[in-house]
Amino acid sequence: MKIRMANLEDAAAIAAIYNFYVESSHSTFETETVNESEIRRRISEILENYPFLVCEENGEIIGYAYASRYKTRVGYRHSVEVSVYIKNGINGKGIGTILYENLFAELKAKPIRAIVAGIALPNDASIRLHEKFGFEKVAHFREIGFKHGRWIDVGYWEKIQKNQIANY
Repeated sequence: MKIRMANLEDAAAIAAIYNFYVESSHSTFETETVNESEIRRRISEILENYPFLVCEENGEIIGYAYASRYKTRVGYRHSVEVSVYIKNGINGKGIGTILYENLFAELKAKPIRAIVAGIALPNDASIRLHEKFGFEKVAHFREIGFKHGRWIDVGYWEKIQKNQIANY
């Protein structure tokens, strides 16, 4: 497996991975599939300030992870939200772990203090992955999302990069 920074040519493969979750799960609250040009726009926007990584195996993208701005207010400038998606059918190979190891290494080089992950519940695999990297549950919103005909809870996990100085 090879981990590298995403580029715009990866958009179709990323869209295919992501759209599986749009159509069949509550991992994302988008309800309409996302086309390649929209994924290109998202990649480009994220790469302006944050890492967007892909995992390749035999030339095929099998997963991706990225950090994005947590909120737009200036006071949140040292906080990011992270996401990871793995191609359907190949879970359990440690791809999420490898992507996050690399993503968090990239984030250590940036003035990032807080890393947040929102997890639509239930999702034991995602909870285990985040807690493996030191995330702690800090919030639980009941029935905040609605998809596939049901209300969905969302939990928020946070990790503080303790090696970062307090003031930037």
